[in-house]
Amino acid sequence: MNNPRIIPASAITENTPTISLTGPMVYLVGAGPGAEDLITVKGLRCLQQAQVVLYDRLSGENLLKEAPPEAELIDVGKQPDHHPIPQESINQLLVEKAGEGKLVVRLKGGDPFVFGRGGEEALALEAAGIPFEVVPGISSAIAVPSYGGIPVTHRHMSTSFHVITGHEDPDKPEETVNYQLLAQLSGTLVFLMGVGRLPQITRQLMTHGKDPRTPVALIHRGTTPSQKTVCGNLANIVERVEIARLKPPCVIVVGEVVSLQPALSWVERKPLFGRRVLVTRSRQQASGLTAKLTWLGAQVEELPTIAIRPPKDPAKLTNALEDLAVYDHLIFTSVNGVEAFFQLLQETGRDVRCLSPETEITAIGQATGTAIESRGLRVTRMPEVFTGEGVLEALTPIIRKGQQVLLPRAEIGRPQLVKGLEALEAIVTDLPVYETVIPEADPAKLQQLVKHPPHWITFTSASTINHFMAMLNQAGLPFPRGTHIAAIGPVTASAVRHHGLEVAAEAEPHTIDALVAAIQAADVSLNERRKESFQ
Repeated sequence: MNNPRIIPASAITENTPTISLTGPMVYLVGAGPGAEDLITVKGLRCLQQAQVVLYDRLSGENLLKEAPPEAELIDVGKQPDHHPIPQESINQLLVEKAGEGKLVVRLKGGDPFVFGRGGEEALALEAAGIPFEVVPGISSAIAVPSYGGIPVTHRHMSTSFHVITGHEDPDKPEETVNYQLLAQLSGTLVFLMGVGRLPQITRQLMTHGKDPRTPVALIHRGTTPSQKTVCGNLANIVERVEIARLKPPCVIVVGEVVSLQPALSWVERKPLFGRRVLVTRSRQQASGLTAKLTWLGAQVEELPTIAIRPPKDPAKLTNALEDLAVYDHLIFTSVNGVEAFFQLLQETGRDVRCLSPETEITAIGQATGTAIESRGLRVTRMPEVFTGEGVLEALTPIIRKGQQVLLPRAEIGRPQLVKGLEALEAIVTDLPVYETVIPEADPAKLQQLVKHPPHWITFTSASTINHFMAMLNQAGLPFPRGTHIAAIGPVTASAVRHHGLEVAAEAEPHTIDALVAAIQAADVSLNERRKESFQ
């Protein structure tokens, strides 16, 4: 009889990270302290190959995008003092899903074995004969203070740290935390899940001899862009937290090391820290812009306002591809155009060899050029101004009468480029290789957006702003009040103004990097104006 605990050697390969098992398996994965990029490499690898994911509210919902599209995602998260799914039911669910022969990931905030009840889940799996593995996560007990500018140890201040739960098992007959002992320790005290009991914690420590002047910090949603830190001492921290209206989740740090926070608060110095930014690019393209903004401290939300679809008239595509070698010029206006064109070549059994070696390739924008060159083609020219008008200016001295120009782009494109090329007596094939459509919007998300407006909304094409306004109009909602608009270039900015809105930041040159830089510069300027208005 096969032992389910023994992993067959055939399932293990030396040079591949792919998990290949012949039976049930559960990975108890620590998602880390909150920031999606603080999950371990192994934890991410497990998630990317999961068939079932049971996740917590603290495990970082954006991480769920890393799971395969076909994976079953089950929310077993618990809110403070509200546990809709009992722990026993979660244990049973793990056993049931693994019993179906599936690779199951239990995604837990922080580390599975640090106040995460991972031990209980592991025991349930052991009792059921289900093989499991624990993938440690970075604990919020260490990471959150670090992001708050507080080292839990320091050679001259604290040579130890102690992690205490602020939320003991309610079924215990009495509290087991020994505050008399904790008050005498010289090391740093870190309390997890203790916001609701902060008055009792501070009172107990002072009652048992801890100096009321001992520094204390509470860090809310540490390691995320919505991080907020409140500092004080044992005597006044409760009042300060009430004024700041801090809610869970928070990490409480008690000790002299908290005094280093003003000097070491590196995260909160990031240029876009505390700023909420809405990205409206298509889902496939949003990640690059999101990553750059997040790196600068912004809290980024994604609301795709365009979706890429195949064109409605495939017959026109087939005719245009019959003899690609006849084209003297090939002009790409966007990354979407590049990807759709080469996808079309692949689907019709063609490749770049169908192009003439003499064909000159023009790209609008650095990202478009990079996408072309990644396919093994060399970009002949890239206009200095990343617009259709910039292309015309670059090609006017070059194009000759009767030359063939292929323009693979969106189904609905600006007419200026085609008209300009035809005025030069070129023969233009305006080839719609894709169309942009408005994706289905979540009304609740749009309502939240208007109710809690972001500081910035980015628009990277005329379609993104036009579709965004259409989504709001359909939901009967106004543009978010007080939100500033960042546009990638003059065409997009013109579309924004067409809707009666102002542009606060415009990229120059018209690239994602320049857009991010423009937001930074404009944000500084807006902050200075706010300060002046209060003086």
